[in-house]
Amino acid sequence: MTEPAHRSGLVAILGRPNAGKSTLLNRLLGEKLAIVTAKPQTTRSRILGILTRPDAQLLLLDTPGMHAGERALNVALNEQVEEAVCDCDAALLLVDPRSDWDAAHAGLVERFVAHGTPVIAALTKSDLPRASETTWPPEGAGGPTAWHRISARTGEGVEALVTALVAALPEAAALYPEDQLSDRPVRFLAAELVREAAFEELAQELPYSLAVEVIEFDEKDPAITRIRANLVLERESQKPIVIGKGGSVIKRIGTRARHEIEQLLDTRVHLALWVKIEPKWQKRPNRLKSLGYS
Repeated sequence: MTEPAHRSGLVAILGRPNAGKSTLLNRLLGEKLAIVTAKPQTTRSRILGILTRPDAQLLLLDTPGMHAGERALNVALNEQVEEAVCDCDAALLLVDPRSDWDAAHAGLVERFVAHGTPVIAALTKSDLPRASETTWPPEGAGGPTAWHRISARTGEGVEALVTALVAALPEAAALYPEDQLSDRPVRFLAAELVREAAFEELAQELPYSLAVEVIEFDEKDPAITRIRANLVLERESQKPIVIGKGGSVIKRIGTRARHEIEQLLDTRVHLALWVKIEPKWQKRPNRLKSLGYS
């Protein structure tokens, strides 16, 4: 009996902000690779997660949700989505069932279909009650190749979804070693975990004006990794909010982030956070590139 062909390829994970893309990526990998918060538009940079199975290697590209606005940061995030449209072997479109299928969803599918790329759609958050009963477009005929219902939180429907994604990929050998989880360096992932902690500790709009830059990542001591990072803000008036009375807020950010980074690195971590003011950092393409947002 002939062995099934090995498949490998790039799967772009797309959808509206907060559709559950990062949560699903973490579920598929069995590791926390992409940061997740309750606030929309948390993801700013594409993250490649590598899922290796005996029959296939799926290169799972977590992309930012489509962003409105003309700032350099918004443009950079949307460009990442457009690149995924052109480069991927299959597309996974996540749709929150509590919202309606609209022109934005249809437009994404049309662009992939025009490239001859199979689109598998998944209704996420199946563990939550639906806010409305929506008529979804049928499979094929210019729409998604197939529909699935999943919950990244409970795992419902996820294995069937992976099977469908594998079948949509071309026959090819694995591109990465089987023990590699991502193409992103660890210091980038650490910076993202600090940013996640800031999102959770800071209210309203302030987290969207904040970036994180790891300045030092010292692993010389096998017993402890020492990390120094800047919390980059746009205005001087934001500094006392991030620091908090007696340093209370930045301490909470550091404590939360340190715990997550220790889980990632499987070692003790000493994390030092500092605040740096950089006016209009979101409007400077070169600065965005240095922060990993392009």
